[in-house]
Amino acid sequence: MGAVLQPLPPARRPAEVPVPAQPGDDPIIRVYVWEVPVRLVHWTIFFALIVLSVTGYYLYNPFFVVRGQTAYTLATMRFIHEVTAFVFTAAFLVRIYWFFVGNDYARWKAFIPITRQQRRGVGEMLKYYLFLRWMAPDEVGHNPLAASVYLLIYVLFLVQILTGFALYQWLLGSGPLTAMFGWLPRLINIQYLRETHFLLMFIFFAFTIHHVYSALLVSLEAANGLMGSIMSGHKFVRRSILRKEQRGE
Repeated sequence: MGAVLQPLPPARRPAEVPVPAQPGDDPIIRVYVWEVPVRLVHWTIFFALIVLSVTGYYLYNPFFVVRGQTAYTLATMRFIHEVTAFVFTAAFLVRIYWFFVGNDYARWKAFIPITRQQRRGVGEMLKYYLFLRWMAPDEVGHNPLAASVYLLIYVLFLVQILTGFALYQWLLGSGPLTAMFGWLPRLINIQYLRETHFLLMFIFFAFTIHHVYSALLVSLEAANGLMGSIMSGHKFVRRSILRKEQRGE
């Protein structure tokens, strides 16, 4: 008689590899996170910062010269800079307003780690950046660490707006802007205001580079549609994460 073939024992999984959940155990759902005003402000500020940086640096150090009697390159750059500054300020004010009327992911409470859950999220995200945990913690909106940094960036935006309009009114010498911002050069030397305004541009450069890098990294690792969400407004999260957040855990 031929030998009876016995089935091989099932391979054992390494302890560190989790067993994937069965379909339907914890489904991934589509959640509307970023409202239209949040997305519009995000992209308006992004493109405004690019224009303001190029034109602002040109005012500091003209890196090309157009010759001719009708070539008002410096004046044109200044005009573009000033108009874009008003657009930037309008977007900033809309976002400040939305801190108080937006959904739970846009309100000011989401940007200050005042709850135990938020403080724990800051610590877990720091562990991720310090390579002390393998995956970034799941979040529906901003992770608490990023949200705290964004709030700081908005404070720096305010400083940039104040110093910028103080320099502008210094150039004009009169008008409503002097009544609104003329106190600042009397409080702080105009050269310090100009230097602060200039150096903040490089801080925004560094923030933008890290912001894009970390968003790409988390979007790829978490596979939650983070990068696309700033266009569509939707993210993909596990139902258990959404329920856990709703319970405040």
